[in-house]
Amino acid sequence: MNLTSLKKSRAMKYFPNKLILTILATFSLTSCGNLSKEVENKLNDLKRKTESLDSIINKEVDKVLTLDSLINSESDKFKKLDSLINKNSSKLDSISNEKIKLYERIIK
Repeated sequence: MNLTSLKKSRAMKYFPNKLILTILATFSLTSCGNLSKEVENKLNDLKRKTESLDSIINKEVDKVLTLDSLINSESDKFKKLDSLINKNSSKLDSISNEKIKLYERIIK
């Protein structure tokens, strides 16, 4: 066997290994590119869902604040009504006491 045929024989042995390595490297780089796009798509989807959830939470917080304001307003109305009832009750008590005193004078 001469030197040239020995080199060709070795080259033929390494050629399939180099070809497989090249194919694997190309496949790996392509897979990484696809994986990167997939991760980016998932992150964008997550961001969109987070923004949607944030919007829903803000709407619900606004509803709670509106309800709180309504409760405070109704509470103020109730306090005014209670004050008015107490005031009128005091007036009625005063009138009633005057009539009772007048009645007692008449009876005596």
